[in-house]
Amino acid sequence: MNSYRESIAEVLFDESRISAAIDEMAAAIARDFSGEPILVVGVLKGALFAFTDLVRAIARRPNGPSDLSVETIWASSYGNATRSSGEVQLRKDVAGSIRGRNVLLVDDIVDNGLTMQYLRELLVQRAPARLRTAALLEKPERRLVNVRLDYVGLRCPNAFVVGYGLDYRELYRNLPIIARLKPESFAPEN
Repeated sequence: MNSYRESIAEVLFDESRISAAIDEMAAAIARDFSGEPILVVGVLKGALFAFTDLVRAIARRPNGPSDLSVETIWASSYGNATRSSGEVQLRKDVAGSIRGRNVLLVDDIVDNGLTMQYLRELLVQRAPARLRTAALLEKPERRLVNVRLDYVGLRCPNAFVVGYGLDYRELYRNLPIIARLKPESFAPEN
């Protein structure tokens, strides 16, 4: 984290708070899917760390799902900007069928809700037995659409954040924290 330290304005969530949020979500998910198989679908790229840690935390639960498999999907509405374009692009779809399966869709952050709404509608059309959604971070005051979130780790202030999978121009994903950048860290947007 040393090379990025000068860009960080404020640490919003440290490693212990993120870990606790992941564990709380995992406990609820394991309880809700106890004894049943589940397919956990992570939204790339941002949810990579939350998705991985959440899957491991669910798997550690003794009375959790009977079987746990993973898949990824890649959708984006940000590109290299700090604000959503409002247009969701599907870059990679799930590889197999989800028909009749219990599916948990995991994203890093839900702010305007457009990406989660798009992905929920896409997956619902494929007739899963159950579809639940999880997000590590939620920004309720930025919501443009009313999208259902079944599991939320942390409520995030209305700020552009990086770390723990979240990026700015593909940087900062590797940080073990979630932080706000200093204004001078941003390149001018066109």
